[in-house]
Amino acid sequence: MPHTPPPPRHRANAKSMRKVMTDAELKLWNELRAHRLMGLGFRRQYPIAGYIVDFACPEKKLIVEVDGSQHGEASRADADETRTNRLQQDGWTVLRVWNDEVIRDIDNVCQHIVITAGLAGPI
Repeated sequence: MPHTPPPPRHRANAKSMRKVMTDAELKLWNELRAHRLMGLGFRRQYPIAGYIVDFACPEKKLIVEVDGSQHGEASRADADETRTNRLQQDGWTVLRVWNDEVIRDIDNVCQHIVITAGLAGPI
């Protein structure tokens, strides 16, 4: 899959963000890493189109964003919508889940990811 290399600044930001993941991001990453979820290959804190997304599966062009309560605020919601639209223009599917969903119901979140990726069946 063709990929435009991100600017060095974005690469550095993504690398530093990998070291300070939220509890929810870490919990989800433990389910996604090393192709653990139905063989899907995810990358974390991945630079795409000028943004750094939480998790990306380049093979399926699927992005998973884990959002905290600040994403419920109107100004943040508008920025998220702009970001999602931009990523969708490049052919990515953006799946947003709340921190609380990941912490309390990781199995359902994983099932939703599998379905969104187009893989059917139990996980």
